[in-house]
Amino acid sequence: MPTSSLADLPIRRLTRRDLDICADLSEDRGWPREEHKWGLLLSAGQGYGIDDPDGGLVSACVVTEYGPHGRPDLAAIGMVLVAERHARQGVGRRLMRQIVMELGTTPVTLHATPNGRPLYEELGFKTSGRAEMLYGHFTPGGPTPHVSTRAATAEDITGLLRLDGAVFGSDRTHLITRLPAFADQLRVAEKDGRIIGFAGAWPNMDTHVVGPLIAQDTETAKALITSLAAHTDRPLRTDIDVRHTELLAWAKARGLESVAFNAVMTYGISELPGDWSRRFAPLTVAAG
Repeated sequence: MPTSSLADLPIRRLTRRDLDICADLSEDRGWPREEHKWGLLLSAGQGYGIDDPDGGLVSACVVTEYGPHGRPDLAAIGMVLVAERHARQGVGRRLMRQIVMELGTTPVTLHATPNGRPLYEELGFKTSGRAEMLYGHFTPGGPTPHVSTRAATAEDITGLLRLDGAVFGSDRTHLITRLPAFADQLRVAEKDGRIIGFAGAWPNMDTHVVGPLIAQDTETAKALITSLAAHTDRPLRTDIDVRHTELLAWAKARGLESVAFNAVMTYGISELPGDWSRRFAPLTVAAG
């Protein structure tokens, strides 16, 4: 399709009814289909896409907003994809420009691969951090973290929301309340009856993704990962803020290997809100 024709195709809102064609687009670019993740993002966030007259999608992305309803104080962009047959024709740039324009003064964040980073820099995004993706079968070893962990219950949701808001720096109620149904495991760490951390493990193809991982300190993060790994036979995958060097070294010593690095980028703010020292890994890089 000529570039001029692509520029005439309208951008529309996507819904959960579009899950299959979103997964098809992922597959077209050599990604896993990830229906489970697409389902969460299209429910908690807002999808945008360009339909291909020949079927499927030319391009798609998802925006997840945080903060007061109707007055978000942060937005995360993820799953930015362009069909292979339409790549390198300016489609992704057009879609991103439209999204940023619609968000207005709302600060924006995203995780960028090395390939995607030049486009985002061209649009005005700045690199504010990095995350390292780890993958592998977790092998317990060394001193056991002396932190109490257990499965989360419905009664914990209020405490999780309070802790998450303080650490993330914005209200993520619409995302956190979906965790019990989305994740195969949701565990909390406690001290003196108070929740000091929590983590989920959710299914993604043949792996369990560890995220979100929020913890009072590194020992608490270690305990949560150890407890999640003890309840699955699948390999683990997670994206850890590179500033958490001790946790990264500990995880690598237990079988998780470095797979890739992503740039954490922001637009409209110099760095993310909240307390990075207690924010170890996101729920998914697609949601910030």
